[in-house]
Amino acid sequence: MASSTEGLVPITRTFLSRYYDKYPFTPLCDDVSRLSSELRAMAEDLLKESPATSSEGFLVREAALPPPHKMDENKWKNREHIEEILFLLNKSQWPRLLRHPSTSEDIEIAAALGELEVKLQNTLKTLELFQSKNADNIFNTVMTYMPQDFRGTLIRQQRERSEKNRQAVVDALVSSGGSIRDRYALLWQQQMERRNQLAQLGSASGVYKTLVKYLVGVPQVLLDFIRQINDDQGPMEEQRQRYGPPLYSLTNMVLSIRLFLLLSWGRFEARKLQKNKLAVLEQAVNVYTSEFERFLKFIGEVFANSPFLISAVDAGAAEARKNDDYKETVIPAGKTLEVLLTVDSVNSYIAWDFSLAQGKMSVDIGFSVEYISPTGEITLILPYRRYESDQGNFSTCMAGRYKLIWDNSYSTFFKKCLRYKVDAIPPVSETPESALWKLLGSWSYLGAEESMQKHL
Repeated sequence: MASSTEGLVPITRTFLSRYYDKYPFTPLCDDVSRLSSELRAMAEDLLKESPATSSEGFLVREAALPPPHKMDENKWKNREHIEEILFLLNKSQWPRLLRHPSTSEDIEIAAALGELEVKLQNTLKTLELFQSKNADNIFNTVMTYMPQDFRGTLIRQQRERSEKNRQAVVDALVSSGGSIRDRYALLWQQQMERRNQLAQLGSASGVYKTLVKYLVGVPQVLLDFIRQINDDQGPMEEQRQRYGPPLYSLTNMVLSIRLFLLLSWGRFEARKLQKNKLAVLEQAVNVYTSEFERFLKFIGEVFANSPFLISAVDAGAAEARKNDDYKETVIPAGKTLEVLLTVDSVNSYIAWDFSLAQGKMSVDIGFSVEYISPTGEITLILPYRRYESDQGNFSTCMAGRYKLIWDNSYSTFFKKCLRYKVDAIPPVSETPESALWKLLGSWSYLGAEESMQKHL
């Protein structure tokens, strides 16, 4: 059974501010800013001697810009820069004089580069693991509020299918010779598509809202959560203001490392990497990998304990969420309630959601669904069964009238307080499978970067 969302509301920025007060981040060491500045100065010296080539120009321009505002994009950028640095540290990309060292100085540089490569590879693995665990934790948390019936199985299957489709696009790019930069541009585009899909789902209205809520089984509180989570002044803005600055500094640092290394390789034959410059590079990589892994460990603990949904009281809500699309009625003992729904075409959906107010004694009510043909002939669609609550739907194979029946005729003394909602949903261009695909591609986004680990 799915966890109840009754009485819960999405996290708020105010709540997160109080929550984050319990998790102060120890500031980055001063070496981060010092070494970043030294690397930038060294890169500027190289550019003064020899202007940037066309292939170097885009990185020079990127280095002049502030880092991205969003934290997830910064993690992507760190991963992209690490991969690009590892590409430069691959022996096949070394300057010719280093690939075939003939002096003790060149041999020393080659050995140092090998050590830097190992450190950055370990940090890359740490980042991959962080992203994968974070995505799985969030997805599994979301799934506790989703239907635990066949729809839950479909959701998991569609999640896997949608990510395989995205991976196929990335694989095609790689096969065609796409660069690391091209891959990350595509991956970020896919991530933004997930974000847009989240916004569409959270703001769903009319037929599509009913489709998402009934067929996919998404609780309204989750739709509210995904609608507001990335608002400019929403909950994630508190996270960015609180923990963004150290991450931005680390993004600048790894970009400085990459820029200096790229410019050094392009000018190596005219100006070898001097010992003092190599020492700065080594120290920068050591500090960056240590501080970045510390940040990931810290933020992983914060994320692991941060809730999606909280009680209305904790959120400071003045009133409970409105449920005006539900109706409430009393069915006297010995009586029934019948609701007629008319559908004009096949492949429409009949959907319902109901529950009984429970007192000291558990009570139930009979429920069944019938089809009434134009000639008045009755066909049983859903056999009679007694429920305390139920949610369901089916696709119609005939146009016409459908009768939903709540039966309290077997009760001699007890009335039943019924809270219910029913809908006749006309056919839509998007199939339930397509809706599920959108939903689950979007849930992957909540995990921030899980798909990257599969793609790269």
